[in-house]
Amino acid sequence: MITLADKLAEVNYRIAQAARRAGRDKGTVTLIGVTKTAGREAVAEAFRDGLRDFGENRVPDAEAKFNPPPYPEKAARLHLIGHLQTNKAKRAVALADLVHSVDSVRLARVLSRHAAELGKTLPVLLEINVAGEESKHGLSPAELPAILEEVVGLANLEWRGLMTVAPFFEDPARTRPVFAGLRELLERHNPGLPSWRDLSMGMTNDFEVAIEEGATLVRVGRAIFS
Repeated sequence: MITLADKLAEVNYRIAQAARRAGRDKGTVTLIGVTKTAGREAVAEAFRDGLRDFGENRVPDAEAKFNPPPYPEKAARLHLIGHLQTNKAKRAVALADLVHSVDSVRLARVLSRHAAELGKTLPVLLEINVAGEESKHGLSPAELPAILEEVVGLANLEWRGLMTVAPFFEDPARTRPVFAGLRELLERHNPGLPSWRDLSMGMTNDFEVAIEEGATLVRVGRAIFS
């Protein structure tokens, strides 16, 4: 029987191999276990097996699983990776260690205001719809320079970089232009912030390609929790 620990070890091995192929240190890649299909017991088990970063799509699901967390307080990090509505921003700020999916100036301003109210600085990423899929959220690449000018100065937000969701292809190599495109955007539109270095890209089907193209955060769910 294949255990959760076995699956986690296999994903970590694949991360290390992809990093090696790209001439990178595996320590430059953070594995986020996406718990969309997992319950609190599976989260606790993954923590016992060494996972320290967890990702949830929806604020209510994150609250149900991580408030309080099924592991010692502050012992792991919670990433909110799904589309975030402004009416849930306050709850997101209270929960999250990093919000990946900031896709508007309005949302950034609301997050900054709630972070100030809670006395915290919230790490965030801008979500970019690199592939231009109508079904996906995110800014277009062309919008990035103007958006950066408006949001970089917001107090209580720490801009870490960019995030994208690639189209699903049976052949993961077909996602390479999307991931390369996000990396190029990060390099081209550097606002001069020391924290501007993260690329959140790659999921179960394509995380190895994403790592080869520079991903620092990979969001893997099915390969760990299914």
